[in-house]
Amino acid sequence: VQLQAFGGGLVQAGGSLRLSCAASGLAFGSHTMGWFRQAPGKEREFVAAIMWHGGTIGYADSVKGRFAISRDNAKNTVYLQMNSLKPEDTAVYYCAARAFVGVLRKENDYTYWGQGTLVTVSS
Repeated sequence: VQLQAFGGGLVQAGGSLRLSCAASGLAFGSHTMGWFRQAPGKEREFVAAIMWHGGTIGYADSVKGRFAISRDNAKNTVYLQMNSLKPEDTAVYYCAARAFVGVLRKENDYTYWGQGTLVTVSS
């Protein structure tokens, strides 16, 4: 199983980025997909998750209304559209997968992890 996250970069506060996570080696259409992030000196935290059918989605309060998670099961890819970015959104962003019916918010709930992509938001 391989999860490859990409799309990170440097952006000014108020700007937007779209992260992608391409999955291979698993039945993508039957997995809940999640995004987590880890800021320097902090623990990894939940950002967003989406169920296999895309109909149930959950967000951390800190990103609700600014970020949007989506998925394309035909392309085995999950996306994270990040708008109105703030300096406190600076972190390495990871995608994760778990064969489960539900929106999973805990790091330990996920089986597979990608390598992370760095997002830096300048003030």
